Amino acid sequence: MIDLHTHSNISDGDIPPPILIDTAVKQGLTAIALTDHDTIKGLESAKTAAAQYENFRFIPGIEINIKWLGVKKLPGLGSGGEFHLLGLGINKPSPAFITAVEGLFRLREARNKEILNRMHEFSIDVTWEEIKSLSGGHAVGRPHFAAYMVKKKIVKNVSQAFERYLGVGKPFYVPKEGLFFEEAASLIRESGGVPILAHPISLFIAWGRLPDLITSLKDMGLAGLEAWHPTARNASCRRLEALGKSLGLYITEGSDFHGSVRPDHRLGYSGKYRKINESILEAIPELRQ
Repeated sequence: MIDLHTHSNISDGDIPPPILIDTAVKQGLTAIALTDHDTIKGLESAKTAAAQYENFRFIPGIEINIKWLGVKKLPGLGSGGEFHLLGLGINKPSPAFITAVEGLFRLREARNKEILNRMHEFSIDVTWEEIKSLSGGHAVGRPHFAAYMVKKKIVKNVSQAFERYLGVGKPFYVPKEGLFFEEAASLIRESGGVPILAHPISLFIAWGRLPDLITSLKDMGLAGLEAWHPTARNASCRRLEALGKSLGLYITEGSDFHGSVRPDHRLGYSGKYRKINESILEAIPELRQ
């Protein structure tokens, strides 16, 4: 059993990278990829922790937010949902890759400050220091704003915070900045990685348009797609897998694990009862070593 999509508290999970590795080993996984949002700051500590275990493979990765406007070959497609690109096997981050990721981190900080301003407009007396303290000193994200709202009893739980305030279209929602797809795919490849489209269902694109979109992305450097993911129904996952295979793309699976932030996402499972088999990893030559 393996997992090719996980997050630590370096982005929006709640488990430090070394503890994530320890947890994976204890649960019987033989390989794991750490794919924090727009940052690689947790990779070194995760790699060091993984090296302590025999017959356990660590895959350095990242999950990059993509601008919809970057899909130049499909004019008129419009803006869909979340557009994320996984980079698996970031073994040698290039200088350009590092510069781009650092730029994304600064944009993420600017987004957080705007969320804070919107909370002030709703007469919520919160400081940046209070939000930062909930992140454990790592990158701040929407889950930390949600945690603050729960702590102050503005909402009952994190889910309610997103439903009422932090979700798409809600008062405190601020869109993420990202990279153009071609740039992100190129940076991943030059850093030794494999570009994989994360959770395609989250694109919110009609099935009739999806083959053209995926084909276009393949032409721009896409190598695979994460067909199996906990948020998608099995029928949709099977359909995505068939589409990916028909286009000659790698098929991956991931739990999108975040720890207690998303308790229904379990390490090593891409569905409620579907374990992620190591054969998924073996089918990607670039990641075998």
